[in-house]
Amino acid sequence: MTLIKSISGIRGTIGGECGNALTPVDVVKFTAAYAATLPSRKPRPNGEKYKIVVGKDARLSGEMVENLVVGTLIGCGIDVVKCGFASTPTTEMAVLFANADGGIILTASHNPRQWNALKLLNDKGEFLTAAEGQAVLDLAASEKFSFAEVDDLGNVEEEDFTDKHLDAVLALPAVDAEAIKAAGFTVVVDAINSVGGIIMPRLLKRLGVKCIEINCNPTGDFAHNPEPLPVNLVDLCTTVVKEKADLGVSVDPDVDRLAFICENGEPFVEEYTLVSVADYLCSLAEKEGKPIATVSNLSSTRALRDVTEKHGGKYFASAVGEVNVTTLMHKVGALIGGEGNGGVIYPAIHAGRDAMVGVALFLSNLAHKKMKVSELKKTYPQYFIAKNKIQLSDSALIDKILGELKNIYAKEEINDIDGVKIIFEAKKQWVHLRKSNTEPIIRIYSEASTMEEAEALGNEVIAVANKIIGA
Repeated sequence: MTLIKSISGIRGTIGGECGNALTPVDVVKFTAAYAATLPSRKPRPNGEKYKIVVGKDARLSGEMVENLVVGTLIGCGIDVVKCGFASTPTTEMAVLFANADGGIILTASHNPRQWNALKLLNDKGEFLTAAEGQAVLDLAASEKFSFAEVDDLGNVEEEDFTDKHLDAVLALPAVDAEAIKAAGFTVVVDAINSVGGIIMPRLLKRLGVKCIEINCNPTGDFAHNPEPLPVNLVDLCTTVVKEKADLGVSVDPDVDRLAFICENGEPFVEEYTLVSVADYLCSLAEKEGKPIATVSNLSSTRALRDVTEKHGGKYFASAVGEVNVTTLMHKVGALIGGEGNGGVIYPAIHAGRDAMVGVALFLSNLAHKKMKVSELKKTYPQYFIAKNKIQLSDSALIDKILGELKNIYAKEEINDIDGVKIIFEAKKQWVHLRKSNTEPIIRIYSEASTMEEAEALGNEVIAVANKIIGA
């Protein structure tokens, strides 16, 4: 498996040769490169040491990677705050709590157990910008970095920030803890045997919710494929029905993504996690006469735009990637944003995907609406997204296809900030084509009011693309 290097960090499988996996050598090299870029981002006066927060999910390689990262940072003359087991949003907020200069999250998110990664944060607890991330990659490639003298080595302290994170969630005015407690909810949580099993039950219990736990022992031995998709959540669906629960909650290993299961055992659908939370927050803002703006990426459902406009707000679309979403959110002053993969970003607490915030806001909405989860879902505009791809023999063909498609569909609304998105406004349909960064593939997402129409739209564009290249 090829090592994957991007502006937000580096990830790969554990075990194998350098350059083809995430090896100890890679971990040290990229950590040292990240440390070396700190002075260019935020100079410290009088030779003061930088401080970096390090948190990890529960995957099996976590301790090994943590030891390498912490040791390297100490060797670079940087003080380290070890968070231990911590969700990605907890580590992001720990940067702020500790007044640190950055952070490194050790998680491969939804990837299987053999994967791990270094995700790099700035002093705001947000992912590095494209320029900052590229500087780390360039420096790592050059290997031109040095280490501290023995008298200047960094120090280590340990702190668990989980409760501080939950305190901040519960302090949000939009989180109605009293209404949630009064509703007497029963919720089943599947935490994939990672750090969600530590933080999510603790949140629910503080909200007065009866919590039924499955796969909540943070052993890192994932009970199933960790991506929170319906095919991987059969046990959760079954348990929700068996226990007559009001809601099922699934989180990925680092707890930044969130998927809900209705009381009848059917998926709420990951795309609608953000839609439901945004609808609730937009309704509150509308009542208070506050401006409303929302953001999601180009491959996310149109339903967010619909509910935003229903409340008199304005919707904005970003390029795919959390850093692109948060950058646009800052620019437009967004109330809420995120991604269709179950990522909820609420800047009132911090600018990062946070499943704890998502659950607390969703339950607040549910408590106010006084309806079943399946009934709540029916109140939102119903769309379906089909996912396809075109496999090519030559990556050079990708730009040719995307360029020609813009000409062929010139009469429709076109957005080309990230690949090509063609919007068929009259039918409330769209298709988004993006090239893979690692292989000669065009990924194709298409959305319509039925899955059949979404599939047909995707197939239509694939047929046009094949004609362009004479396939």
